[in-house]
Amino acid sequence: MRVVNTVADLRTALSEARLDGASIGFVPTMGFLHAGHASLMEVSVAANAVTVVSIYVNPLQFGAHEDLASYPTDRAGDLRTCEAAGVDLVFAPEAEEMHTADMSTTVAVGGVSSPLEGASRPSHFAGVATIVAKLFSIVGPCRAYFGAKDWQQTQVVARMTIDLSLPVEVFACPIIREPDGLAMSSRNIYLTTDERAQATVLRQALLVGVELVESGETDATRVESAMRDTINTASLAEIDYVAAVPAQTLVVDGPLDGDVRLLVAVRFGKARLIDNAGCRTIET
Repeated sequence: MRVVNTVADLRTALSEARLDGASIGFVPTMGFLHAGHASLMEVSVAANAVTVVSIYVNPLQFGAHEDLASYPTDRAGDLRTCEAAGVDLVFAPEAEEMHTADMSTTVAVGGVSSPLEGASRPSHFAGVATIVAKLFSIVGPCRAYFGAKDWQQTQVVARMTIDLSLPVEVFACPIIREPDGLAMSSRNIYLTTDERAQATVLRQALLVGVELVESGETDATRVESAMRDTINTASLAEIDYVAAVPAQTLVVDGPLDGDVRLLVAVRFGKARLIDNAGCRTIET
């Protein structure tokens, strides 16, 4: 496995691989890697001749009062995870390589970026889209793998890729969970023992919603209410949002119909956790 730190070195390495006709798989990350990230790498390694993983904590996607300064890092552990998964190249740039002080271009994706995370974190998706677009430009034609835990993010990136005609295929891979159902996340480290025990309520609420939708409920408000009631059984939970929405648009414009995504964002102390589940309404 080779580690490169500059755009020029990464482009050179990938150009050499493409001369041999190699397909490129790409897994963008912010580091502090866990089994969920490793699963993306393994999918890429199985499908592509060369897999590159980026490790870059993107400051543009953090709001003014969010956890950029305290975001967890473990470079040595990250490299071990990448090597164990069979990754060929790790791109670990310094901040100035990706975001210069005079950088004046941003990428804003309309529509799907507006609700939910977009409403709670207004600058978040512009920061995500700007750096992901830059990474796609650096890596070039590839298959890119994202975790479905960040469902809205995958829809934003997919929309951007289509709209800008980028030569990238975007894949959303299954959520990887702890044995008790909690979705793996780098931010789980913030949870206290009591918060960790109660955080499983997110998965429980999603399962309640899935059962309702798959039993024939098409009123999003009723599904959301049942999910809220479940989350509120956890005394330490502070709900940011609960949503039952069409899977692609994320905006309800009538009865739920077809593919549905249930999404939640809940705070437990310092940790803001998100999770989601897909389901489908009964065909009539």
